[in-house]
Amino acid sequence: MGIMSFIKGGVAEMAIARPDAAKDQWVYKHPDQTIPWKAQLTVDSDEVALFFKNGAYVGAFAAGRHTLDASNIPFLGQLIDKFTGGNVFICEIFFVTTREMPSIKFGTSIGDVQDPQTKLRIRLMVHGEFSAKVIDPIKLLIGLVGQKNATNEGFLPWFKSQVQKTMKDGIAELIVKENWPLMKVTSGGYTDEIEATTLTNVRRNIEPYGVEIIRFGDFSVSMDEKDKERLDKLVDRMAYVDGMGSVNGGMAAYQQLAQAEMMMGAAEGMKKGGDGGGGALQGAGIGMGFAMAGQMGGMMGNSNANRPAESKESIMATLKQLGELKAAGILDEAEFQSKKKELLAKL
Repeated sequence: MGIMSFIKGGVAEMAIARPDAAKDQWVYKHPDQTIPWKAQLTVDSDEVALFFKNGAYVGAFAAGRHTLDASNIPFLGQLIDKFTGGNVFICEIFFVTTREMPSIKFGTSIGDVQDPQTKLRIRLMVHGEFSAKVIDPIKLLIGLVGQKNATNEGFLPWFKSQVQKTMKDGIAELIVKENWPLMKVTSGGYTDEIEATTLTNVRRNIEPYGVEIIRFGDFSVSMDEKDKERLDKLVDRMAYVDGMGSVNGGMAAYQQLAQAEMMMGAAEGMKKGGDGGGGALQGAGIGMGFAMAGQMGGMMGNSNANRPAESKESIMATLKQLGELKAAGILDEAEFQSKKKELLAKL
């Protein structure tokens, strides 16, 4: 057994290749930096083998079976260890996959974006998957070796963080620039435009590292469920107000509801962005909310003072509209009773 173990050890030492368990890795680093003279290097058709010494690139081998002999391959002469009589190369060998790597999942927050339709600030997320491939293995490895991330475990987190940072900055900027309503954004109305622009931006920022993003899959922009409910409610109310057109008193009856939603959104945004401030910051948000409410109330009061008194017929028509809103689920019982009380006081 001792002789057989010696023979097996010698064969393993002479044969250098990526193991089957590492076939799906972007980068595989050969574990031994001591390479025997005339060792057999096997490079698969979907990869390239790169040789480094002291962090510097020395040479590469394409697909095939290669005998590591400095007399036939000049760059190997730079790797000879003279202390062993010239029988050993001292270097790092990296196998880099060059085929397309599919189904890389991603997900990140885009941040808070103001909805142009309702003026609410909504937190958006983007998620899906993408495929990518290495187009310049030397450029990729030079960057990763310099960062001491030249392993599969070091590469993937770094790579995904670069992709997601570009997405986060680019998508928020595009939505604001195009003034797109967030309900349409998250329902898929602009997914094709966002995906195409994001792909262009990501390629531009990632290709200098030697990697190309090929395509996205299941690409979608979403929002938190609570934000969606809040936005849905206000959009429905605004649509109903628009549908009432010039009915006397209709807009005034629902303007306050929209303003209340905006104040709630502002307070919620301050709480999200100001956790470190604790109660003091939340108290400041409440104070600002009351100030905003006071200003709006003053403006509404001035508007009401300049408008002629509503007739009994217009008040009854508005009461009927309130009942329809309540029946449709847009107003809850408390909101309905409050507005009803205000209108009845005018009779």
